[in-house]
Amino acid sequence: MKIIILAGGLGTRILEETHDKPKPMVLIGEKPIVWHIINSFAHQGHKEFILALGYKGEVIEKWLSELELNGIKNISAFDTEQSTIIHNDIWRTLDIVGLKTGLNTQTGGRIAMCMRSIPNERVLVTYGDGLSNVKIEDLIDFHESHGKLATVTAVRPPARFGHLGLKENKVVKFGEKNQADAGWINGGFFILEPKVIDFILNDLEAFETGALPRLATAGELMAYKHSGFWQPMDTLREKNELSKLLESNSPPWLQF
Repeated sequence: MKIIILAGGLGTRILEETHDKPKPMVLIGEKPIVWHIINSFAHQGHKEFILALGYKGEVIEKWLSELELNGIKNISAFDTEQSTIIHNDIWRTLDIVGLKTGLNTQTGGRIAMCMRSIPNERVLVTYGDGLSNVKIEDLIDFHESHGKLATVTAVRPPARFGHLGLKENKVVKFGEKNQADAGWINGGFFILEPKVIDFILNDLEAFETGALPRLATAGELMAYKHSGFWQPMDTLREKNELSKLLESNSPPWLQF
């Protein structure tokens, strides 16, 4: 099963980093976040990736052609007009394809273009700006158990603000908000059957406000609840938090 990584958005909420590069190329430690995303899948045995390129896609294309993993540079890397494929001797059968999906294309259109490039295949789709320790094997098992067209991974939003416990106007408790206090949100990590493409009406439609609601109305969307680590990178603060977590011997997104 191929992994589609949405890597074409403008990244307007973290302009400090994205004025000269796409969001997936923002560094976490010494590697771009998309490298860490691919690495987390590779650790779980997944080897085929399609990067849906858009904004400053040429930066990702250049990175792919000069890919450096574990200190090894330019291992059998080559470019074609439409894609870039990388093989290296650490991830021996790893294939990464960069697919140009347009500057103004929305997430639905990017997914549709990638699915059309590999017709009649089930795919896993995720975002190129966050990290998680979702167990992909468990996610696939859940998807296959319900027999619907699509699965979305539901996650708890990170606790970002200090929680105020109030009684009338008096603060009776002050502390960090518990993740479990919040509801479930879309965490990406979608598994999509080929017929999902029929629910995407055009390239300028967001997957989240177009196909997903249609799938839900049709009774074809199920949610896999993930209570483990999940962290987006929407702000500079979150980027710095992920960089700090990387300093541990085993960052949480590799603790499956």
